[in-house]
Amino acid sequence: MIDFIKQYQSIFNFKYFVIEALKEDIGDGDHTSLSIIPKTKKGKMQLLAKENGIIAGVFAAQKIFKLIDKKIKVTIFIHDGEKVRKGDVVFIVEGNIQKLLTAERLILNIMQRMSGIATKTFFFKNLCKGSKALLLDTRKTTPGFRFFEKWAVMIGGGINHRFGLFDKILIKDNHIDFAGGINQAIDNAKKYLKKNKKKLDIEIEARTIDDVKKIITHGGIQRIMLDNFSPKQTKQAVKLINSLYEVESSGGISEKNINLYARCGVDFISVGCLTHHIKSLDLSLKAIK
Repeated sequence: MIDFIKQYQSIFNFKYFVIEALKEDIGDGDHTSLSIIPKTKKGKMQLLAKENGIIAGVFAAQKIFKLIDKKIKVTIFIHDGEKVRKGDVVFIVEGNIQKLLTAERLILNIMQRMSGIATKTFFFKNLCKGSKALLLDTRKTTPGFRFFEKWAVMIGGGINHRFGLFDKILIKDNHIDFAGGINQAIDNAKKYLKKNKKKLDIEIEARTIDDVKKIITHGGIQRIMLDNFSPKQTKQAVKLINSLYEVESSGGISEKNINLYARCGVDFISVGCLTHHIKSLDLSLKAIK
């Protein structure tokens, strides 16, 4: 978990996110807690799972509590990536009650969404069992919250396709059309990388079997993305590519057909709904009397 934070700390400031999120929520003060709870009173709360799934965001919650108050103690019983059942206690947190209540909704908002994504990722990954296909996420994420959503995919057993536009060359249909064709797009990308002394993999989208043939003939890339191919077309493409390049299936992938695509021999399957069409896992943070 620490590695994930370190990997993207140059583009995502965890502490700044927490400060801004609390500023949005607290404004000039949590007047309910300030008016009802004595300033120095201490207490305990427990995070409860209210439905079955994969828990995610435990490490993030621990880090947030410590940023709010270093004296807060978190005792963890179920860690990120582990299964939870309805009624399970994930962790107990104890410390200044005003501070705990300040953190409550931020922790729940993050953990519920992360756990929903991790649960869905775990489910989709299991549908690929028996194949070599690895499950990828996409950039279909919530602006400002991508860090946590990508992190949740990793916790659920998936792989991050790319974090943003900066860490890979991905030539899609619009790029190809604006560039004037497949060959021009690839050549332009290679020239750019050479000129700017950047070492990035090049992936290109194929919309048809003819596109696949053109890409194979031209070369100069590392992966071919088969966009909205049927399983039959995918098998045909995999046979043509013949391990020359990595192959990724994308577009129109659902729980109903992902196993069909996985069994076509592709290396990767990218699924947008892992992050953009999920149900948050129901969790609660309750006082221990």
